[in-house]
Amino acid sequence: MDKVSIGLRGWRFDADVLDANGRVRPLKTMEPDTRQRILVLADRVVDPCDACWLTIGRENPKQCNVAEVIYGEPLGEVVLCSDHEPDFLYWFREAGGDQYAGDTEMQEAFHEWFLDGGRAPEGYAGMEHVDEDPTAVPDAPDRSEAIPGLEEELEQMDESDLESIDMNLDDLDV
Repeated sequence: MDKVSIGLRGWRFDADVLDANGRVRPLKTMEPDTRQRILVLADRVVDPCDACWLTIGRENPKQCNVAEVIYGEPLGEVVLCSDHEPDFLYWFREAGGDQYAGDTEMQEAFHEWFLDGGRAPEGYAGMEHVDEDPTAVPDAPDRSEAIPGLEEELEQMDESDLESIDMNLDDLDV
């Protein structure tokens, strides 16, 4: 089955998560893990890069780069811009971060390493991504543009709908 990225690179979903119009299928029709990932992604897709936020965001959040990629598990995920993705990949591949694979402690562990001065060496090869326009600087997407159909669905859900899909949105900003 084909895989698709939605909103950010990194997490990939089976293509059938989208309907024929490219909109996210109703949450009720998704497996719980997929549903959780979609909801976390919707929350994080508009966030600044975690590394930018840790270094400059508290004082000047408008200077942060927009998140472009997501790694980790829901509620322990790390979102990064392309400038800081090599730092994460170095930490994960070379500095012991792989011990957090599949663990919601990944975000906290990466943040601690980064705040302690952890960085990839100059010229460290990150991931090679094929972009349609590599010179374009992305703008922060609107949730409805990044994950079409999801915001409308969430607005229409009442408490019984949320209970039927067994989702707690309290920790998310969606």
